[in-house]
Amino acid sequence: MKQLDENQLSELRHLIDGAQSIIVTCHRSPDGDALGSSLALSRYLKSLGKEVTIVIPDAYPDFLMWLPGTQEIVRYDKHPERASMLIRISDLIFCLDYNGIDRVGDEMMKPLATAAAPKVLIDHHLNPTVDSRVTFSFPEMSSTSEAVFHIIDALGGYDGIDSQTATCIYCGMMTDTGAFTYNSASPEVYNVIARLLAKGINKDRIYRNVFNNFSHWAIRLRGYLMSQKLNVFSDLHASYFTISRRDMREYHFIKGDAEGLVNEPLRIKGMKLSVSLREDDHRDNLIWVSLRSVGNFPCNKMAEDFFNGGGHLNASGGRLNCSLAEAEKIVREAFAYYEGALTGWGPLPKSRKENV
Repeated sequence: MKQLDENQLSELRHLIDGAQSIIVTCHRSPDGDALGSSLALSRYLKSLGKEVTIVIPDAYPDFLMWLPGTQEIVRYDKHPERASMLIRISDLIFCLDYNGIDRVGDEMMKPLATAAAPKVLIDHHLNPTVDSRVTFSFPEMSSTSEAVFHIIDALGGYDGIDSQTATCIYCGMMTDTGAFTYNSASPEVYNVIARLLAKGINKDRIYRNVFNNFSHWAIRLRGYLMSQKLNVFSDLHASYFTISRRDMREYHFIKGDAEGLVNEPLRIKGMKLSVSLREDDHRDNLIWVSLRSVGNFPCNKMAEDFFNGGGHLNASGGRLNCSLAEAEKIVREAFAYYEGALTGWGPLPKSRKENV
């Protein structure tokens, strides 16, 4: 099993022992890993007799509502005064699945950044910047949910993990690896899965709850996007597609309807890189970018260079403050800049920041 730093664990025990009111937070637009890790950690802390509240910036996808404990989550966008108060009076704050305070969004960032309570960061993204008392940063892990499992285990909490807590952890690991199709080559991932199965989880039901839970409108939207909006650059082994507000309106889009769709073009023979561009459904000139790659192509480097983002080798994200048409031009520029690496005819280019 993963060996954690004993000094960090000792400090974490001290912080937990001295806290009664604990807040667990995650990044905006929570995904399965953010939600699964938060719910699992919350359940563990409650088993220690702590008062725990999960505060999240905004909505999460409908296909995660079945996870045990979601009904007790406080959304900042719906209850800003209550959420701010809970953060302000807390004794300890956990920051899960994000490496920078800005990842919680502009609204929740201020009360979180100014909170007096010490923070504990648990994350698997590169380059953590959160001002935390204890930082558990594991970019080599599949997910933050896996990291939470190892921390609970190291604190002596494995025997107390029940099937519901194990379900939350497994869901987080599964969703952040595309059902274990990427970022999941470590044998340790499957050691953790085995120990979760021993807790009585139903992994097949978890899969169905997440991946077979779309509305008929979502299926129609996904078919339309792949048929009409997909741009394939066969010579570059790359593709991108766009999702406009009009598309979302016509197909009755709800959060989660396009979840995982960016992986679909990677099923094309020889494809190395897939990018999705989605207009924000409320704010003008805001485009959300998702990138997925296979093999050794570093989509996180492209995200840093062109999309104000970052992430993992094969799964990254970013954002652009421009129109959808302008975003398409930037994607094409990114493909051209990384042509050598995509085709195999040249080396990985230097970061554009190094060339400035």
